[in-house]
Amino acid sequence: MKKVYRLEDLDCAHCAAKMEDAIRKIDGVQSVQVNFLAQKLTLEAPDDRFDGILAEAVRACKKIEPDCTILV
Repeated sequence: MKKVYRLEDLDCAHCAAKMEDAIRKIDGVQSVQVNFLAQKLTLEAPDDRFDGILAEAVRACKKIEPDCTILV
């Protein structure tokens, strides 16, 4: 499954790159892209594990950029 989410309050491209690297390391992530200019997160993962992987991705992003919100 591949889904796109809006990001709110992502402050810099460096943080976007760090978020992308952190999400990529989550077991089961097939592909991820964090686009700073568009303020979007594109995540692809297996259907049966998607919700759990998304929850881990949200936690990983909060560690890097506490003010950033993934609008699900």
